[in-house]
Amino acid sequence: MAEETQSSMAAMATQICNQIATIFTKPTLGPSPLTLLVDQITQTKAQNGLIFVYGVGREGLMLKALCMRLAHLGLSAHCVFDMTTPPIGASDLLIASAGPGGFPTVDAICGVAQCNGAKVLLLSCQPKSGSCVRYATFVGHVPARTMANDQHVEESRPLLPMGSAYEGALFVLFEMVVFMVGDVLGQSPEVIRARHTNLE
Repeated sequence: MAEETQSSMAAMATQICNQIATIFTKPTLGPSPLTLLVDQITQTKAQNGLIFVYGVGREGLMLKALCMRLAHLGLSAHCVFDMTTPPIGASDLLIASAGPGGFPTVDAICGVAQCNGAKVLLLSCQPKSGSCVRYATFVGHVPARTMANDQHVEESRPLLPMGSAYEGALFVLFEMVVFMVGDVLGQSPEVIRARHTNLE
């Protein structure tokens, strides 16, 4: 029985991972989100700028995970709405996500960043039609299903419902970003580990 459970778990995990992997085989509008993120993060670091992240719901959780790793890489990275988040300025970068194209809060945060001269890198599966696009300096197209385009899914109960495919793709994308930025900045695993909190 335990072997059957392990086997079914492995099969389900493989299906989920394969669904996320196929997202990265799809064409994107404009430069790949990986290239955009790595280039803009490393440029911001070179200019001694700050990096801010913002997203709502599960997208926001993925961005918080990215922010943590950027801090481990030695970057000045901040989650919008944290009590210690500094003001954003002209040398800074906001990385925001609006999978379905726009949310009122994401629109507002991107608008404030734009008004203060910061670059705005928006991640979305709706790179042209979303309300957030008008505030973006760069748009990273993540061609995954979100709640904006999952009404006509063929499966009766998809393994990755609503925005799960997009959010899973963000997690994988950000792991690639962290690896590549670490390589560009010459950060060894030992140095990265040394920056992890010891107050847990």
